[in-house]
Amino acid sequence: MFSLKKLAGVAAIAATGLVLAACSGPTADNSGSSSSSAPAAAPGTGGPLKVAVVTHGSAGDAFWNVVKNGAEQAGKDLDVGVDYFSDGDPGNQARLIDNAVAQKVGGLVVSMANPQALQTSIQNAVKAGIPVVTINSGEDSSAQFGAIAHVGQSEGLAGQGAGQRLKAAGKTKLLCVIHEAGNIGQNQRCDGAKQTFGNVTTLQVDISNPTDAQARIRGALQSDPSIDAVLALNSQVAARAVAAAKEASSKAQVATFDLNADVVAAIKDGSILFAVDQQQYEQGYLPIVFLKLYKENGNTIGGGKPVQTGPGFVDKTNIDTVAPYAQRGTR
Repeated sequence: MFSLKKLAGVAAIAATGLVLAACSGPTADNSGSSSSSAPAAAPGTGGPLKVAVVTHGSAGDAFWNVVKNGAEQAGKDLDVGVDYFSDGDPGNQARLIDNAVAQKVGGLVVSMANPQALQTSIQNAVKAGIPVVTINSGEDSSAQFGAIAHVGQSEGLAGQGAGQRLKAAGKTKLLCVIHEAGNIGQNQRCDGAKQTFGNVTTLQVDISNPTDAQARIRGALQSDPSIDAVLALNSQVAARAVAAAKEASSKAQVATFDLNADVVAAIKDGSILFAVDQQQYEQGYLPIVFLKLYKENGNTIGGGKPVQTGPGFVDKTNIDTVAPYAQRGTR
């Protein structure tokens, strides 16, 4: 068995964010499911822990690929079986949770972009004796639903930080682009930006239709030339926003949440001002550590408060440090 002393050391390193430098995750494809090298244990046998990770990520979303990398690497490091599933439809995500409960997994990790749609499924998992760690979205509902911990960034605070930076850059009117209808975290980001920036309008687009998203951003910039900043809430949308601003001959400068290779390059060339980095690799890695500690030593973490993975900010001052990690799929 993986020793508790060694596990506690990993947890201490992970909690300070240094686990990113210690582990390199493989490149992942977000479609379907996958598992680590650890074998599944039959319920009650005392064998290796088996965890299901169920997120709301869309297929091919670079952000969720990094979350998946983190969860799978933690499984390999800690001898935990990890199966990853995702579906952007809340009803389908709830069914994935129900399936994991029916299979009597030893632990469950769930992102909650739409908490109410998942409440019954998560509470049924808790009633079945399955420890749940929530990640990324829905921190306000996590303890209420019975989860033992939440790992992520407080979206309102992250939005406030982005708004402060854009205001300090001399921007006066901000377009905040929401790309997933019903995702409470995205509304919280835009609301937070409004608190510190002031003059903010929102635009709804569909991340699954990037061409249309680019056209909608372009149209908004053309119809209101006074917009001088765009805040994207996803790295893929950010690339579309940069292209839309060029097409519209707009003076608007783009900032974004999250990193990918395109955002790294755009920060370097100045077409993106900064990225809000919630370090999503930790959102995959840390819950596996916490569930392992809970199962083997009864440990909990956070004291009812979320374990914060962000916000951090990546701009020209630190992009050269972060870029190699983004390239290997851990940032």
